[in-house]
Amino acid sequence: MDSVAYGFGRLLESGDHEEIVDKVTTALAGVGFGVLSRIDVHTTFKEKLDVDHRPYTILGACNPVLAQEALAEEPHVGLLMPCNVVVQKGEGGIEVSIIDAHSLKPLIAEDSPARVAMEKADGLLRHALDTLN
Repeated sequence: MDSVAYGFGRLLESGDHEEIVDKVTTALAGVGFGVLSRIDVHTTFKEKLDVDHRPYTILGACNPVLAQEALAEEPHVGLLMPCNVVVQKGEGGIEVSIIDAHSLKPLIAEDSPARVAMEKADGLLRHALDTLN
């Protein structure tokens, strides 16, 4: 899977789209993240634009403890939340991509405790990805 400057991920070679979305949701729960939102882009494109698109789901994941910690110190950090996770059909399987919280660091003051929460979130998200097979 190609990586991007603002995310990390992996390619899962077995399983269908919905099965992988379920696995990702379970893996996120295992590290304290809930899924607050789910956008099935392929369904929306079909309904709104009559365009067929490969299976593509965006999950808005949030760890309430870390969110509260960050928002208590910097109320506008909510503009960078929740942490997005993308599950999409790719070449050779299903790709799971997660926002790299480190890529958001330039947007948050260096001395802000919100940065610490983002660092913790990044580690937990990477751990969740590592549990997928």
